[in-house]
Amino acid sequence: MVKSVIPLLAAFLLFACKKKTEKTNPTQEKITESVYASGVVKSNNQYQVFSTVNGLVKEVLVTEGDVVKKGDPILKISNVTAQLNNENAQITADYSSVAANADRLNALKIDIDIAKTKMDNDASLAERQRNLWNQGIGTRNELDQRELSYKNSVNAYKAAQSRYADLQRQINFQAKQSQKNLQISNSTAGDYTIRSEANGKVYNILKEKGEMVNTQSPVALVGDATGFTLELQVDEYDIVRVQPGQKVVLTMDSYKGRVFEAKVQKINPIMNAQSKSFLVEAIFVTPPPALYPNLTTEANIVIAVKDKVLTIPRSYLIDDSYVILASKEKRKVTTGLKDYQKVEIINGLTVNDIILKPAQ
Repeated sequence: MVKSVIPLLAAFLLFACKKKTEKTNPTQEKITESVYASGVVKSNNQYQVFSTVNGLVKEVLVTEGDVVKKGDPILKISNVTAQLNNENAQITADYSSVAANADRLNALKIDIDIAKTKMDNDASLAERQRNLWNQGIGTRNELDQRELSYKNSVNAYKAAQSRYADLQRQINFQAKQSQKNLQISNSTAGDYTIRSEANGKVYNILKEKGEMVNTQSPVALVGDATGFTLELQVDEYDIVRVQPGQKVVLTMDSYKGRVFEAKVQKINPIMNAQSKSFLVEAIFVTPPPALYPNLTTEANIVIAVKDKVLTIPRSYLIDDSYVILASKEKRKVTTGLKDYQKVEIINGLTVNDIILKPAQ
């Protein structure tokens, strides 16, 4: 039993010894510092289509994958109440039009003509009675009666003109108001046909015939047919190092084993408070042969690249500033660029130095 334990103990001591004495030399090589980002592919001008009215889907006019132009119909919504309101607005507009009220205006014109004829006649009689009075013929009472009749006919004539003008203004107002209501009703009726707001491709139809539609839920997803953008999430600790124009190296699950290149185009200047990240937009330098919205991607945004610099494995670095030499000396070093495995040593080491990996 003792003989079997001794070899095991020796092997353990040998393994521990090897672990403690793991060492390496600084090497000269290329190093690339980058910022990690995850994200998705979005079609350019991608947007969710919403309805501005409530109702039921009467007809789906496109299928997923169809290319549409701006203004092309996507869905039709059914709403009987809106249709009846539109018909009622049309009836009101027809009834309130100037042409429909021509008889009322003509009746008042006749009243004006009658009142004017009477006024002219009373004016003539009053003038005649005044001449007779000046000649000493007739009584004062007869003259007063003629003049009073004339004044009354003048007032009646003016009143007839006023009624005509009031009716004309009322009809014009009602006609304009009913036409406006009809236009509003027609425009609202147009809302029951949901149309594309831009040229593009229909990527998703979210409602089927007979389903209820409201103003809060999207009914379709539309975007550019060929142009795509990468939407990357960058941590708040790294965002200050990201700039437009920087190179992006990325991979996608849809193209396993392949690496694609993109370029940072835009940095949205507000942080997402929940994820503590910033949205960075990038465009493909050479896009894959086929792309679809919402494909996932993992990317590295290249911050800086240096050729032939002195590097050591990051696991050999202590507190980001020290290394252990083979002589057990703890030496301070100045670091530069870092990637996931290596770190640049600007000062403190040479290629001839041997350093030990610190115990984990």
